Amino acid sequence: MIIIDYKDRRPIYEQVEERFQDLILKGGLKPQEQLPSVRNLAIELSINPNTIQRAYMELERKGFIYTVKGRGSFISDTEHLLDVKKNELIEDLHLFLKEAKDLGIGKEQIIYKIEEVYKEG
Repeated sequence: MIIIDYKDRRPIYEQVEERFQDLILKGGLKPQEQLPSVRNLAIELSINPNTIQRAYMELERKGFIYTVKGRGSFISDTEHLLDVKKNELIEDLHLFLKEAKDLGIGKEQIIYKIEEVYKEG
């Protein structure tokens, strides 16, 4: 489920947060599904519970999860978060394409790469 890369320069809580975001946005974790407790996940990953708590706090702040006192943390309804992420990606793609055009990369090369990516599945 969650894999920590100790060679990654980012803090561990950011890695945990990012992995949960990916799982949520790609449907690996469904709305209303309960997350592992802070303690259990910390033991499973062999890291400090405060690190997991910080990742959960960031996920809650960003709207990916919600906490019910005494029951734990649960996946939020993320339909709107998926739309936000898609819009961010479209904007990033727009900027990337403008840069590629400025560097002289032809439309045909870009279309070829797009088709290649979509054929991969």
